[in-house]
Amino acid sequence: METRHCASKEETKRYTTDELRHAFLIETLFEPDELKMTYTHEDRMLIGGAVPKSEPITLEEPDIKTQAFFERREAGIINIGGPGSIKVDGELFYLEQKDCLYIGLGKKEVLLSSEDQENPARFYILSTLSHKEYPTVKVGIEEATPVHLGEEKNSNKRTIYKYIHAEGVQSSQLMMGMTLLAPNCMWNTMPAHIHDRRSEVYLYFDMDEETRVFHFMGEPSETRHLVVKNEQSVISPSWSIHSGIGTSNYTFIWAMAGENYTFDDMDQVSMKDLR
Repeated sequence: METRHCASKEETKRYTTDELRHAFLIETLFEPDELKMTYTHEDRMLIGGAVPKSEPITLEEPDIKTQAFFERREAGIINIGGPGSIKVDGELFYLEQKDCLYIGLGKKEVLLSSEDQENPARFYILSTLSHKEYPTVKVGIEEATPVHLGEEKNSNKRTIYKYIHAEGVQSSQLMMGMTLLAPNCMWNTMPAHIHDRRSEVYLYFDMDEETRVFHFMGEPSETRHLVVKNEQSVISPSWSIHSGIGTSNYTFIWAMAGENYTFDDMDQVSMKDLR
């Protein structure tokens, strides 16, 4: 497991490209038959990827000083690959591509499997601290209520699917969903915003090998950018904007954690204030 410490907005202003990428970009999450995990001190989130190809993968405690993974945690898992299944304390859940499973506090054994070794599942895992037990719930993408935003003339026509949130699957603090950009649309979350009471993590995927997303971050008056490839993840601190434009359309999973559990608590940033 890799550990990322928090970086202040003052020091981030002076980062080189390599330093910025090392602090905020997770470049490799999905390797066959591996569980890869990154621990960030931003709201104590765990970001992981698992590709169970030749055999199932157990979601184990990755040296976080507890007896079991879910002793003090909850998690959302979204499958971005082939058909797969997750067994939670003996209960089996099947996940097609873009389906989500919420796993609550106190679960003992979680086993990740693929239905087809030639087309394995690719499980994206986001775990946060939890103070209350909630039921394990699967929600397919067809069950999530879509929210349509943006316009093609502004290159930001997109559909947001909210899985884990106050009006959907209940959790202690985790909020998680997915945004799909329409063809010929490349902008997300612009005009930008910040939310001072929680941090956020993005996973960009559904991208061709040569497609790139320019992910904008930093204070509104001191913006920076990361060049992101397919299936790479970005850690966004509470003081940072999180917006992007791609060389083609793409999909991203967003997940938030922190003190505030209100989805629309966002401090909007006027375009005239961006630098």
